[in-house]
Amino acid sequence: MSPVIEEHARARLITDGPLTRPVPVDLRYDPADERRTVHIGLPDGTDWAFGRDLLERGLRTPIERGAVRVWPCGRTQLIVELHSTDGVEVFQFEIRTLIRFLARTRTQTPTASPDADRTPQPPSRTTRPDTPSRTTRPDTSRTTRTDKSVQQEEGATQERGAQPAHG
Repeated sequence: MSPVIEEHARARLITDGPLTRPVPVDLRYDPADERRTVHIGLPDGTDWAFGRDLLERGLRTPIERGAVRVWPCGRTQLIVELHSTDGVEVFQFEIRTLIRFLARTRTQTPTASPDADRTPQPPSRTTRPDTPSRTTRPDTSRTTRTDKSVQQEEGATQERGAQPAHG
């Protein structure tokens, strides 16, 4: 069994106001997961899971898959936009942090089944049960957002969809 790769990082939460604020995030990748899923854990207990390829492609060009949009911002920043029924959260990451994390994930991935030979996995959003939410909304710790209208557009040019995360 390969070890799970975890990295604590900082991102900047982009808001409507004039100031952004740094927030801690957890990046996680389990090489045993055949779907090649990357998890981004947010401070409020939310865990976003999507294919590693989405993050890798987003380093070079804008890409969208379901509720997640990723695009480069200049040469040193990457924007990750996460859509849910609660609204939109926009985070700015240092590209070097993500490149380092993705490089570690590639060293733990078996070469027998490259990412290019598989269907990319749609993103998902869950709330980690071990971390209480800081909102006053109803408990959604066991639910995952599924956007059926997006799933119906499978024939579209961009990859879309949503499904539950594991973890």
